[in-house]
Amino acid sequence: MTGAVLPQAFYARSALEVAPTLLGCLLVRRLAGHRLAGRIVETEAYLGTEDAASHAYRGPTPRNRAMFGPPGHAYVYFIYGNHFCLNVVTGVIGDGQAVLIRAIEPLEGIPVMQARRRRTAVTELTNGPGKLCQALAIDRRLDGHDLTLGEVLWLEMGSPPTEPIRSGPRVGVRGDEAALAAPWRFYLAGNRFVSR
Repeated sequence: MTGAVLPQAFYARSALEVAPTLLGCLLVRRLAGHRLAGRIVETEAYLGTEDAASHAYRGPTPRNRAMFGPPGHAYVYFIYGNHFCLNVVTGVIGDGQAVLIRAIEPLEGIPVMQARRRRTAVTELTNGPGKLCQALAIDRRLDGHDLTLGEVLWLEMGSPPTEPIRSGPRVGVRGDEAALAAPWRFYLAGNRFVSR
């Protein structure tokens, strides 16, 4: 199962436009000769310097530098001392916008994901941003990686989702009242791989 790699033009829009359109697309990782892939079922939009919940809110730093780079690149960060999270940079260079990939539905390479996660239940492999990064071996070495090349880590066009798309507040964010209430989390309603 392979589709067209999403081009840079796909990402050169606001994170609020890109986040819901990523639902149904495939996140693909090439790892030790294996193709690991899953359908994106949950995302969150972060709007750069105008969004108090965004890592880009206070401007560029060594940690968030990739967020201010070209659209279609990865921004990978470490959180809570033990999890990596994958974001896709959107907008134009300097915007600092990104979309967090919160959950995927595993489709290919499931035995490798199970071994990496030390779990057998498929619904527990990638139903959260830290879990999917562990399952797909995504870490800071992929920070700034060009996702449009179709090498190592990339996104492909998938099938349009059949489930309704819902939105609501983002999970576990900090910031002002507007940031906490903004309905910028998008997910496929009823999909069992959406994070808890």
